[in-house]
Amino acid sequence: MEFAAILAAALRDWVDFGVIIGILMLNATVGWYQEKQAADVVASLKGDIAMKAQVVRDLQEQEIRAREIVPGDIIIIEEGQVIPADASLICAYDNPGAFADYQELQQRQGELLNEKESERNSPESDDDDQGRDDLKGISLVACDQSSITGESLAVDKYMGDLVYYTTGCKRGKAFAVVTASAKNSFVGRTAALVESAKDQGHFNAIMNSIGTALLVIVVAWILVAWIGGIFHHLNIATPESSSQNLLHYALILLIIGVPVGLPVVTTATLAVGAAYLAKQKAIVQKLTAIESLAGVDILCSDKTGTLTANQLSIREPYVAEGQDVNWMMAVAALASSHNLKSLDPIDKVTVLTLKRYPKARQILQRGWKTEKFTPFDPVSKRITSVCRCDGIKYTCVKGAPKAILALTDFSKDTVDLFKQKATEFARRGFRSLGVAVQKDDEGWTLLGMLPMFDPPREDTAQTIGEAKQLGLNVKMLTGDAIAIAKETCRMLALGTKVYNSQRLISGGLSGVMQHDLVERADGFAEVFPEHKYQVVEMLQQRGHLTAMTGDGVNDAPSLKKADCGIAVEGASEAAQTAADIVFLQPGLSTIVDAIKVARQIFQRMKAYVQYRIALCLHLEIYLVTSMLIINETIRVQLVVFLALFADLATVAVAYDNAHYEARPVEWQLPKVWFVSVVLGMLLAMGTWVIRGSMFLPNGGVIENFGSVQEILFLQVSLTENWLIFVTRGGRTWPSWQLVAAIFGVDVIATLFCLFGWLSGPPEVDNPADPAVQSASGSTSIVTVVVIWAFSIGVTIVLALVYFVLNKIPWVDNLGRQTRSRSDTQMENIIAHLSKLAIEHEKDTVAGTDSYHLTTKQVEEDEGE
Repeated sequence: MEFAAILAAALRDWVDFGVIIGILMLNATVGWYQEKQAADVVASLKGDIAMKAQVVRDLQEQEIRAREIVPGDIIIIEEGQVIPADASLICAYDNPGAFADYQELQQRQGELLNEKESERNSPESDDDDQGRDDLKGISLVACDQSSITGESLAVDKYMGDLVYYTTGCKRGKAFAVVTASAKNSFVGRTAALVESAKDQGHFNAIMNSIGTALLVIVVAWILVAWIGGIFHHLNIATPESSSQNLLHYALILLIIGVPVGLPVVTTATLAVGAAYLAKQKAIVQKLTAIESLAGVDILCSDKTGTLTANQLSIREPYVAEGQDVNWMMAVAALASSHNLKSLDPIDKVTVLTLKRYPKARQILQRGWKTEKFTPFDPVSKRITSVCRCDGIKYTCVKGAPKAILALTDFSKDTVDLFKQKATEFARRGFRSLGVAVQKDDEGWTLLGMLPMFDPPREDTAQTIGEAKQLGLNVKMLTGDAIAIAKETCRMLALGTKVYNSQRLISGGLSGVMQHDLVERADGFAEVFPEHKYQVVEMLQQRGHLTAMTGDGVNDAPSLKKADCGIAVEGASEAAQTAADIVFLQPGLSTIVDAIKVARQIFQRMKAYVQYRIALCLHLEIYLVTSMLIINETIRVQLVVFLALFADLATVAVAYDNAHYEARPVEWQLPKVWFVSVVLGMLLAMGTWVIRGSMFLPNGGVIENFGSVQEILFLQVSLTENWLIFVTRGGRTWPSWQLVAAIFGVDVIATLFCLFGWLSGPPEVDNPADPAVQSASGSTSIVTVVVIWAFSIGVTIVLALVYFVLNKIPWVDNLGRQTRSRSDTQMENIIAHLSKLAIEHEKDTVAGTDSYHLTTKQVEEDEGE
């Protein structure tokens, strides 16, 4: 359309130039307004999930938004948090007195840098790392830097080390001083460098391919029209005369062939859909994620909080022989408590312990003091607290049974009995937490095991059944033991093909067998973050569109990798940042509802795309053939208003009612083009019937009097506007907004025809037609009624053809991709490469480094 405006100006056709500029501005304004309305709704809820930061200002801890941080602020970094800025670690949160050590460390580092500067040219200074280990200080936190370095394991950070913006804290709690905020951070500067090279995304790629194809087609039609015009002896450009010159032909075809409203309507449809999802407590952080969600065919779901209620209850515990249940419960509470002065519980186990066992509470009131606290992390799978009471030091540990047994070499009978109880609890669907304590420097004492039950949500089983009806395959990924996972799957009717995640890495399977295992499995147990990432990656390699749900820092890599990452209710900042969609309501039903809405939005976009392609082809076919056969075209001013009316009428598509498909959707571009070409040809034939009838002796469609230009304008406008009712399908009634918009445009087009607006003087056709044309360009009311009736008949024919095409199997499946496709050779190669590692050896004597390939070391599994 921009080219059309330039061409109109070159032809000094200022009326057309003004109208075209008006259309561009109107489209931009309508699109901006609709997107702004949707963005306001989303932004109102996004404020609840915006990145927050704990800072120390005026000697008090305050919570502010991350964007308000400035260099020099003291921030608090803790487990589960996304680091809000580049910062240098100062000291542990529970040891603020170590700030003096941090200052000393900074001073020593400065001195070392000065020494290195002075010794830079010294041949004796071979070891650049000498003295650095002394400056590391104390390990304070562990950070997930996979998004920066690709490193899958958390990196320990020490006093004085830098932690980076947007990385996740996986363990620990500490003070840090901000060195650079957001845009000036390492990640911010990197993002600025690569912003121009961003991937355009699947949706934008589809829209660009359609736009490019339409542009190529219109250029081809212009070439055909020019060749025909040369044979009709038309001038290239004659601004003072009629529109019968080659540049006017090019102008007309550019106006109709380049749909300026295509990106506006599709983007507005996505924006309105995002606003609707926001009202359903689903925050869309990337508009194109809606299209991805509509096509998802596999949903990898976390168990806790999504499939289950996340409401733990302690069942009858197992107490080791010779131990006291109240002492065991007290130790379990001690292991979880960061600060026992106020007996504030920090996890649900502690809450339940204090409620059900009053004697355990009495033990906790003896004056305990927590000296060191190590929070839970997914690698060690345990939580530890070093406490002191009556001068005695107690190291209290609680965690996964295997993690507790790994503390020391317990007797074989103790280990066997412990594993037997854990297996028994797991078969009943209970999650087990082992409890152990160490008094001073004595050996570890195994106290017992806490069976905890997290019941499935009441609506989960029904929702999973509904998801299967929608063509979704739900896979459960959980860190629980395999027996618990199988029992949960039985309760939810998910299927019991649940495997230990170690089979993906150390199961000795080939690449193809690994992919087959992932595809056929109903779930995986005892998963680590890398397992989730691996499952998503393998499913994508098989051609599946995969959605991933998660809530923790550990889920961030897989959420980012998935085609549609979903952060569930209560997710950490790291998970919310990595996700495409953030849910503020718990449960799987929210996700399934969102998929339905996404498919409805997709249906609106697909209907509009088919409609717009057919419109372009309709006028291109008719006008070019009209130029070639009778050397006639529709006036430029009327063509401009046809384009304007088509865009105005269909902007309301964003608010239309739509059905959702019972299977994952996809664009099927070959089908879209095939159906659109058929519809466009039928529309062109209908217009030719109207025009051809005027060559009949009785004037054909014209009753009394009329204008050829206005009759063609009205017939084209009506049939094109009503085409959207055909492409949208007949499963739902159109919305009142769409009906009102189209009816309003139809009324205006009818007034154009009745009063002859912009019709111009009657033109002499060759061959001449006997129809009576009015000098003013007006058309009789009877002729208008005939045109309306004829247009209704054309629309009925279009609807029948569209219905029949969609019922033909080969047409309906045209362009549909196979979701499960394998490349045996490539999958095996990737599997072999994944088992290799680069080993680095340093010869301290010779001062040389060597690198060579080796097989990754895999830890042996300790048993089920």
